[in-house]
Amino acid sequence: MATPALEAVDLVKTYPAGRKNPPLRALDGLTFSVPEGVVLGLLGPNGAGKSTTVKILTTLSRADSGTARVAGYDVNRSQDEVRRSIGYVPQKSSSDPQATGVENLVLSGRIYGLTRAEAVRRAAELLERFDLTDAGSRQVKTYSGGMQRKLDVALGLVHRPQVLFLDEPTTGLDPEARADLWNEVGRLSGHEGLTVLLTTHYLEEADRLADQLAIVDHGKIVTEGTPEALKAELRGDSVHVELVSPDTDGNVRGLLSGLPGVGEIVVEGNTLRARVDHGATAVPAVLGTLEDKEIPVTAVTVSRPSLDDVYLRYTGRSFREASVEREAA
Repeated sequence: MATPALEAVDLVKTYPAGRKNPPLRALDGLTFSVPEGVVLGLLGPNGAGKSTTVKILTTLSRADSGTARVAGYDVNRSQDEVRRSIGYVPQKSSSDPQATGVENLVLSGRIYGLTRAEAVRRAAELLERFDLTDAGSRQVKTYSGGMQRKLDVALGLVHRPQVLFLDEPTTGLDPEARADLWNEVGRLSGHEGLTVLLTTHYLEEADRLADQLAIVDHGKIVTEGTPEALKAELRGDSVHVELVSPDTDGNVRGLLSGLPGVGEIVVEGNTLRARVDHGATAVPAVLGTLEDKEIPVTAVTVSRPSLDDVYLRYTGRSFREASVEREAA
């Protein structure tokens, strides 16, 4: 069998207690394997363990236990080889805002051992590739957010790595800039065969970009597969009902649990979500039951399974609830 481009086995990482916080177990036996030329999406809310995973795989941190290999190299015993094999685009821009785009790229190339002539040629290639040629002589502080992120990705590619790490690459970008960067990521794997590990908390981003998706919850991979395969596991339809008032008494779930063909009922504030065998027949029964108990409804929608439904299936809460939970922690 071919050597995986990325492999993590039972990674555990605990951060010690602080003055006001208890110890935090960021990774709790995280395991995955990725072949070459694949975009792996690590999907989870902030605090799920995605960035900790990236730090370990890029040799910026060490796991308490477990093993990991990148491009065939052990991340603890062959750190220099790992670093030469990877490109890393962190959440925050790594470019020098006072320098120009060309200067940033040439400096990065020189750090990786390119001659000055090689670095200049590579900088020109990447600026053209990311449609930044006209901005190459400008200081990076004059770039838009989307232009800065494209330059960051270019910096990660200067030395032609085997594996590229993109840690929340589109956070803070407007929809147009985000879509533009998505197109670039798609070309990286599709045309160049580059292995990409993408961390994200955007469901749409994971659905569009990931060849292989791993959902991370509390430091573990709770399920993995292609986005389409994960959604296909969920039969039937998803019903979303917006209630006029929050279900503070917890009665709604009990009322609907006895309806045939209705399951996986979750109520979060004013929002009711359920899996049903057939949306067209289940919706009248659901609305009729709520009306009988004088529980008013403002809206109802029926949809095919989404990644949010997959997340709900494997974690017991919606992605939105998990994000709010992590922000409040």
